Amino acid sequence: MSGPQARAAGRAAARAASDAGSRPAAAAAGAGPWLGVDLGLSRIGLSLSDRSLALAMPLATYPRGGLGELALAEWLAQVMQEHEASRVVIGVPLNMNGSAGPRAAHAQGVADALAARGVAVTLQDERLSTVEAEAHLRRAGRRAKNQRAVVDQAAAVIILQAALDAHRNVTKR
Repeated sequence: MSGPQARAAGRAAARAASDAGSRPAAAAAGAGPWLGVDLGLSRIGLSLSDRSLALAMPLATYPRGGLGELALAEWLAQVMQEHEASRVVIGVPLNMNGSAGPRAAHAQGVADALAARGVAVTLQDERLSTVEAEAHLRRAGRRAKNQRAVVDQAAAVIILQAALDAHRNVTKR
């Protein structure tokens, strides 16, 4: 992705993250939980909110495999249906300077493929979510290095909780 494309994707991801919950959604409180996604290079961490959209909880971690954007979108749509989720929150790994790299473009591609299927999607800035997840696990007495799957779930919880908090703050106004 070239510099201008990366900057444009970064701006789009930042806009989507800042708009979390501000646009009308089928995912109004009580309509169904939200699914949080941490798209890692090796694994995909998932989290699920409660129906009141107040709390994110770990759900599962799956091996990434060689799934492309369309296959990932199809799989995530199935997971959403299985859990009656009304919205998916995908973590966007922006660079520390806010620009979008190849992984952010991939997350945007998955989001676009889901949106094309009629799925409500929120992109959430996930900078440092893995670092934060590892710190939480250390404080809880768990060694993160030997539990990568747990780290991915914890990162998905952090991503989803940030979107839920933003949604709650917007709807309070």
